[in-house]
Amino acid sequence: MTFTQINYLITISETKSFNKAAEQLYVSQPSLTSAIKEMEKELGITLFYRSGRGVTLTNDGAEFLLYAKQLFSQYEEIMEKYGKVGSLKKKFGVSTQHYSFAVKAFVDMAKEFDMSEYEFAIRETKTAQVISDVSTMKSEVGLLYLSDFNRKSMEKLLKSANLEFHHLIDCKAYVYLWKHHPLANEKSITFQQLDGYPCLAFEQGDTGSFYLAEEILSTNEYSRVIRANDRATMLNLMVGLNGYTLCSGIICEELNGSEYIAVPFQDDEQNPNSIMEIGYLVRQNSVLTKMGRLYIEKLKECLQLA
Repeated sequence: MTFTQINYLITISETKSFNKAAEQLYVSQPSLTSAIKEMEKELGITLFYRSGRGVTLTNDGAEFLLYAKQLFSQYEEIMEKYGKVGSLKKKFGVSTQHYSFAVKAFVDMAKEFDMSEYEFAIRETKTAQVISDVSTMKSEVGLLYLSDFNRKSMEKLLKSANLEFHHLIDCKAYVYLWKHHPLANEKSITFQQLDGYPCLAFEQGDTGSFYLAEEILSTNEYSRVIRANDRATMLNLMVGLNGYTLCSGIICEELNGSEYIAVPFQDDEQNPNSIMEIGYLVRQNSVLTKMGRLYIEKLKECLQLA
């Protein structure tokens, strides 16, 4: 088995087509098919199901792909440090809940590399997708939070996905809203004061649950809830409908602008505050690439932890 064959495997799994993979790799389709057949024979497993609509990984293939991606990533790291500069673009991806500081850290990291030599990706997405992306090595690093409410369920999910959670910062709940909102000038805001204004939450899909919610205090009873898929839409709803969301209070004005503020949430006996433990995910026993290490450094700088 060669690293060339592993690269073929990864490319086919991403394109879901031998023809498309051959075009992308600049090799003939028969050569690609032969290489995969040799690989399957050596491993003693079938890697792909083939049909008229393309190819999909078998269960054995999906399991082997995880190890292959990790091995290939380490190979790229070695070649980056010791080998001659090649034409292969180095990949780095981040999947995160909707945090502007995560994007700011990504921007600061990417500026230190030659974009023509790297293929970067950042995905603001659903909580379950963050876990899936890092587990399958689509992204090297993931970002999400734990709390007293979701910790047991989330840790179970992370363990089953072979992921490690690393603490970055603890935050209390803040009310995030437009600076011209009727409550914007309050020193703190109670749950009762929020009644009558729409609570904004990020959509978690058909498998969504309280445990996957991005917003702290997701179990509270809200009279009005509007769900959105992206941060830009949520910010527009804050302006158009005087909506609000409960967040960490960490605001990146450089990216979100100065039109939005975070006011401390004032808890009470019926609506106690809770700590958001924000951290990053990586695969168990993985070695971070240079991009991964720098991204974590930039995260800590954005959070003033460096």
